[in-house]
This record gives sequence, C-alpha cells and structure tokens, in this order.
Amino acid sequence: MIKLYDTGVFLLNKKEIICDDKNATAIIKNKTGMAVSKEEARKGTIAYSIVNHHDVVSDDTENLKIKFDALTAHDITYVGIIQTARASGMQTFPVPFVMTNCHNSLCAVGGTINEDDHMFALSAAKKYGGIYVPPHLAVIHAYNREVISKCGTMILGSDSHTRYGALGTMGVGEGGGELVKQLLGKTYDIARPKVIGIYLTGKPQKGVGPMDVALTIVGSVYKNGYVKNKVMEFIGDGIHNLSVEYRNGIDVMTTETTCWSSIWQTDEKVKEYYSIHGRAEDYSKLEAQDVAYYDGLVYVDLSKIKPTIAMPFHPSNIYTIEELKANPIEIMNHVQKEGSKQFDNPDIKLDLVSKIKDGQVYADQGIVAGCAGGIYDNIVDIADIIDGKSIGNSTFKMSVYPASQPAYVEMVKNGTIEKLMNAGVIVRSAFCGPCFGAGDTPANQELSIRHTTRNFPNREGSKPTEGQLSYVALMDARSIAATAINKGKLTAATEIDANYTKPKYFFNKSIYDKRVFNGFGKAEPDTELKFGPNIKDWPTIPSLTNDLLLKVVSYITDPVTTTDELIPSGETSSYRSNPMRLAEFTLSRKDPAYVNKAKEVQRYEIERESGKDPSTISEEIKKAYDKIRTIKGFENIDPKNIGIGSTIFANKPGDGSAREQAASCQRVLGGWANIAREYATKRYRSNLINWGMIPFIIKEEPPFKKDDYIFIPDLRNAIFEGKAEIKAYVVSDEITEFTVSVDDLTEDEKHIIAAGCLINYYKMKQ
Repeated sequence: MIKLYDTGVFLLNKKEIICDDKNATAIIKNKTGMAVSKEEARKGTIAYSIVNHHDVVSDDTENLKIKFDALTAHDITYVGIIQTARASGMQTFPVPFVMTNCHNSLCAVGGTINEDDHMFALSAAKKYGGIYVPPHLAVIHAYNREVISKCGTMILGSDSHTRYGALGTMGVGEGGGELVKQLLGKTYDIARPKVIGIYLTGKPQKGVGPMDVALTIVGSVYKNGYVKNKVMEFIGDGIHNLSVEYRNGIDVMTTETTCWSSIWQTDEKVKEYYSIHGRAEDYSKLEAQDVAYYDGLVYVDLSKIKPTIAMPFHPSNIYTIEELKANPIEIMNHVQKEGSKQFDNPDIKLDLVSKIKDGQVYADQGIVAGCAGGIYDNIVDIADIIDGKSIGNSTFKMSVYPASQPAYVEMVKNGTIEKLMNAGVIVRSAFCGPCFGAGDTPANQELSIRHTTRNFPNREGSKPTEGQLSYVALMDARSIAATAINKGKLTAATEIDANYTKPKYFFNKSIYDKRVFNGFGKAEPDTELKFGPNIKDWPTIPSLTNDLLLKVVSYITDPVTTTDELIPSGETSSYRSNPMRLAEFTLSRKDPAYVNKAKEVQRYEIERESGKDPSTISEEIKKAYDKIRTIKGFENIDPKNIGIGSTIFANKPGDGSAREQAASCQRVLGGWANIAREYATKRYRSNLINWGMIPFIIKEEPPFKKDDYIFIPDLRNAIFEGKAEIKAYVVSDEITEFTVSVDDLTEDEKHIIAAGCLINYYKMKQ
C-alpha cells in the first residue's frame, strides 16, 4: 500500500525509480547515454525550478531569499499582520494580499469585535490595495484555489493549511511575521528544502476518498519525520486517475505531515480546472525532467488504500475502519490509555469504550467542512450516498459546510443541497469553525467523525479544565455519509452500494465580482483605517540584554505540544486583535497557572526597565541573584543590567497551526525563550524568532524543573557569534552548569532577536 524508501532515488522519464546506491550512476548512464550527477538531477524536480524562480539572490544556491507572488490571511491573523507592518513602515501592499473572513465569522461572540475586525480589513484593503472577501462567501483556501492560484507561482499564507500544490502553486503556511516581511518588500529566508517524491500509482477503490489517502500518508511519515520541513512532490501515473478536487483534498492534508510545502505534476485535468474558473491562461504543464533526484520517496498504491480513521488525538493516529470494527474494545482502550497522557487533570476521564454497543462503534456527530472537507466533489458524493435516506432523529446529527458560495450555488442548482436537507443534514455557509472549535462543538463525551483537518485535544471546542471533554476522529466524507445513513454506526463507504452521479461543476465568478473588494494596484492612501474598541496596538517589547535570567514557569512533558495547547482556538479567536486580552488565554487548557506565573516574572522586568533593582521586589528573586554571585566571575553582577523573563520547556512544541499568537502571547506576558528538544515545525520556530524569543534546544535531560531560574550570561554576544553551544546555569538550591544551543540563524534573525521583536527591528532601520 505505502512504501518509504530508505535512500534517495533517481526518477527516469517520470516513471522509472532507481535507488541511490553504488550502481545508480552506471544505470543512469546506461539508460540515458550520459552520466548525471546527483547535484544536477536535483534540478530536475518541479519544486527546484519553482523555488529557484522565486529566489532573488542567485549566487547562493543553498540559502534562499524568496519573494512570493501573493499573500493570504484570515480574520484570526490579518489584524496583527497589518498592525505589525504599519508599525514597521509599510505604505502599500506590494503583491496581492487576500484577506478572508472565514474564522471569526460568528459575530455574536464577543459582541461587535469580530465584525469590527472585518471592517478594519476592508478599510485596510482600500488604503493599502488589498483583496477583501466578506464573511461566509468562501473559506480562505477555497477562494485562493478558485481565484489566485496559478501554475508555477508561490503563495504565502498565515494559515498552516496554505496548500495549492495540486494546482501547480507552491503554498507555504507561516506565522504573520513572515507575511509582514513580504509586505515590507523583504525576503523569506530559508535553506534550500529537500524534496521528497510522493509516487502515486493505481486507482482508488469506489468509496475511498481523498482523506483516506491523505491519512494513510500522514500515518506513514509523521512520527518518523520523513518529510519534515521538506517539499512533498506528487508524481506518478496514478495522479491521472484522480479528479483535481480529489487531489486538492489530499494536498491540503500534507500540512499534517509537517512538510514545508507541496507541489504536483499538472495535466489536462488541471488545465480544465483553470478553464472552468475562467483562467485558462494561468495553466502551464509542470512535470519532472527526464532525470530527477528526490531525497526520499513515498510509493503509494492507490488501489490498496482502504477507508481510514484517525483516532483522537492526532491525524497520524490511524487505523483502517475495517481494523477498528474488528477490534473495537482493544483499540478504544489503547486510544484512551495513550490519550489520557495528554491531560494533566485527574478528574478528566476518557470514555471511548462507551461508544461500543453490541460490538459496533457508534459516533454522535458527523461534520464535513472547511478547506479539506467542504469541496464540491466531496459534497456531491455524500449527497448521492444519503439521497432518499435519513440520518435519523436521535443522538446522531450531521452538518455540511460548502467551502465557497459559488460551489454552494452550483449544488443548489444540481439538487445536491436538496438531497442533503431531505435526509436531515444541516447545510451551513462557508466557515472554518468546526476545524478549530468555533462551530458544532460536540456535547461532553461525544464522538464526532469529521472531514476536517485536525483532531488535536480540545480543538473541537471542549474545555478539560472545566470538566468537559469530547473527541474527534477524522474520516473521509463518504464514510461519514455511510455512517450517517446507519444512524451513527461506523460504516466504511466501501461497504455500501452508491451511485456516484458526478455532476459537472460550473463556476459562477459573478458571485465574487459582486461582493469581493479587489483594490490591488489601486491603493487609496488617504483612507482612514476603521478601528474597533478591541483592536489594540502591540505593547512595548524590550530588546535583548547581554545577560538573561529566565524562570521556568511551565514544564510540559507531552511528546508533542500543539499550538492549540499553547494558545487555544475557538471562542478565544475573537480577541486576536487585542494582544493583552488574548494573552490571558495562553496555555489555559494545558497549564492554567501559566499566565499568573508569567506576569509575576514580567513584574520584575518592568521594575528593571524603570531603573530599579529588581532584587528588592521579592525574597525569591533576591535569592536567585545571591546564588548567581556564587558563580566564579559573576560575583559583582548588577541586577539592573540583566533582563528577566519567563520560559517554558516542552519536548516538541509547535505542531499544527501557523498562528503567531502561540508565540506572541508568551512574549507580551514577558516570555523571552522556549527550551525544547526540537521544534515540531519551522513555522513555530520562526514565530518565536519574529517575536524576539530565543528558540533554545537542549540535547540532554533538562537539569532544571518548573519554577527554577536559569542564568545565561553573554547571551547577546553568543547569538551574534553563532555559537554552537551556549553556557547556562540552573539557579536552584545548587548551581548546575549545562549547555543549550540555537540552530542556525540568519543575520536578520539574529538582529530581530537582539532587537526584541520584528517591530523593534524594523523601527530601528527606519
């Protein structure tokens, strides 16, 4: 079904795979008549050519400085981006900047503040020349697929699922700071990413959908880091057997592998997609050259993929539905046992076993929504499964969210919506809410099966600190529909006989023309930005001192810590435009004591910045300084010259969302660093750096514990010198020396950290 190669591979003539071993060069020469080096063959990938085209500095082939063709953000992130860019000197949007309103669309939450943000974005689109997509019209990635994508281009988005590879566009999801750099005409700096081939062959069985394929790939490559921070390049004869929307459904889930970006070979079906959307000129054929080298290969036989379910609490926690139905008690007990390790509250009890009745697994809710689930092909297929049937009038319920208004209108015309509604399915507008806990949150202890992107703990909206817990399992829309017609009894779509009618799609662009404001290239500088009462400027953030004293205010031992655990999604999203108010929710579902502990440390720093000796504030901090003075060479330290901040330790923080608030909320509460064994994603590490927080790495077992102080002398100089190891001291009952490191930083990143944050850095350069 899936095979991961343990070497790099050469791909000849787009179909023949040759392992990179001692015989590879001879085989290639024999077949091509010439020797091709690995370095030359690397240039044969689609990704290499696109990235090279966007690298504005051609003399350094390994360290890239990229400028993107377009930017995109939604209403959880765009206010912070624009506020940061304004404070840094931005005058106009230099490239198309699409601002959608698909996250904070429930305007009853928080009073007027969500709609206030929307009006701020509209005024910014007018002032700086942007593109504004009103609420409920389209989710962010649906709009960009339909209107902005173009073969051979690159789009940077402040949403982790910025993926348009199936349309020949390389999408990259990053924190808002990276978009700010692009708005200021700066570059996105990255070491050249490796490229992993994803070779698709065969044809999926009837009833197997894109989520089944995606989850199977995620389950194979996530835990071993096979594609982490790399490009996934989809190639192979099996691609032709997939519709473009099917490809989009697989592609958007590549984010869950922790890859950096994705790209697919294009063909006549992609050409037709662009023609349907009135953009035939945006198509071009993309394919690997006759000799191409991949740093690894994932071989996927589509014909052997089975309907799959990702159990709580991660998209990589996969089983086939067949497996789960054959061993429900064993698997549910295992999921409960492993899942309970992610909750620190002893009062929280996982109870998935109760979902087994008479040997069958029953779900309480089905959801098909967002950039992964709400696409046209998924919804017309589930309508065919449900047509003429009923989901029942008991516990099980189901909602469907078409991802764009044009798709919704077409499904009204061809009868799809009528089929769904007649079966008891609730059809809603374009909204990403179910994906991050702002819509259709299940009841306590309910199991929701969803064709959305993630099933992290509490991402569906429950609050374990208040005794609430519900569960999300990811499934393909077709199997969700098959389960729905069986009143919640888990059923794979391959178990039923459905007639998939596949109605042709007709795109109505006038729906966007009548409502979307497109001001690109037509900026009106005199336009006043419209501020609501919740839109606040960033607080003043201090620059890095040469010596730093950190207090470990949270110590997280989970194997992976998601951004949703660092800053919860859901209703907290309403406060994204108010840095200090949002910061009150930091780690609230993981470590409720964090905020007050961080604020206490921040109080010491505020006193220091005012010129006072912070050691006079409390006996605890005085003892820390007295202990530091026992270290040889630091007998005469002056506390007024040593920055004081909080830090958290986590094994592997930052999996999931690109939201920069996972870092900025720590920063505005006085956070100055994270300490980790590794960072789950590049984007979280970038967020830390852009907010002036040092992304420390510790290789050995941490010698410190929660509430210990850590003294790091000469840190500023160590950052600028790029030292491989930085000396630090645990300041507790005893002084313990240890070392931390910071992976390679660009020169700009060093200066950003030293300045205290991206805003400070650009202000200094004005």
